[in-house]
Amino acid sequence: MEIVDFLFRWMHVLFGLVWVGMLYYFNFVQTEYFKEAEPAALTDVKAKLAPRALWWFRWGAMLTFVTGLILFGGVQHKSVMNDYIILGATLGTLMFLNVWFIIWPKQKIILGLAEGDASAAAPKAALASRTNTLFSGPMLFCMLASPHLGYSVDYLVAAEGAGIGLWVSLALTILLQINAMVGKLGPLASIRGVIHMSIMLTAVLFLINLFL
Repeated sequence: MEIVDFLFRWMHVLFGLVWVGMLYYFNFVQTEYFKEAEPAALTDVKAKLAPRALWWFRWGAMLTFVTGLILFGGVQHKSVMNDYIILGATLGTLMFLNVWFIIWPKQKIILGLAEGDASAAAPKAALASRTNTLFSGPMLFCMLASPHLGYSVDYLVAAEGAGIGLWVSLALTILLQINAMVGKLGPLASIRGVIHMSIMLTAVLFLINLFL
């Protein structure tokens, strides 16, 4: 069974590389290119490149989520649940839901693959995508921290439940997700802003769990 567990971990990381890699491509490369592209080039990209990239993006997210669920079940079975696993799984799940229920439906409208108001869909897709970029830093931190920092006595979730640090972290995460659905871009509007905010959020969540 150890080899099976390892193979699922390998697949989880592999699919995650595809997903997050495409996320960074959209936010750091394609979005900026769209601002500068000539109309003819932009039409061609939207017709041929973007749909292909979105296919890898959404199915990378799906397979990362599915393999993560399998691994999460194995962690529960082994009774080694810790704060970082719970927080990282929450961040990853919200990112997955944003892909399939906000970004992809809105992108279909933007690309003309579905009916709707593209001018209204674009900012909603952008906000959800930027929020996923924001979440990616702490999500990856938790993914690495869970086996390397999370199995000490201080971080293991005891039988009586999670500590206050985890609850505060989850509350902050939910507030940011609410903003992703009904709020505004704010400092996430620029590439520099979203990178800085992701690093800052990672540090804040780490310090919350360290001291609370």
